[in-house]
Amino acid sequence: MITIRRMQEKDVRRASELEKENFSEPWSEKAFLETINLDYAHYYVAEAGEKVIGICGLRNIAREGEITNVVVDKSFRRQGVAEMLLSKVLEDGKTQGIEAFSLEVRAGNEPAIYLYKKFGFEKEGVRKNFYEKPKEDALIMWKR
Repeated sequence: MITIRRMQEKDVRRASELEKENFSEPWSEKAFLETINLDYAHYYVAEAGEKVIGICGLRNIAREGEITNVVVDKSFRRQGVAEMLLSKVLEDGKTQGIEAFSLEVRAGNEPAIYLYKKFGFEKEGVRKNFYEKPKEDALIMWKR
């Protein structure tokens, strides 16, 4: 059974490991620890048993939601984990008065783009050469 809950300090090591396994520019444990303690940041984990298998963050900036750090353990992909995390983030964001959500995604990350479109996100812009290792554009997507 997979559960979604708020990220706690005990989760930052695993969150950083997930980032290292999946991203070329991962967040450190310190970055997660500092971020989860901000009053406008709301980070979540997906847990299977006692194992953290996914993470997703939401920053409430002037009542606009910025979604960050969406990642799922490779062995748990295509099982609805990212959908569960996004559903929770969007639901909690709405209870905070957020009406518009944005995110950035690698232009070549077709599975993620498909997922975001499924949730009603639409491409509204491009950040040229935003990502490194490899260099790639970021699509800016919004759900309004």
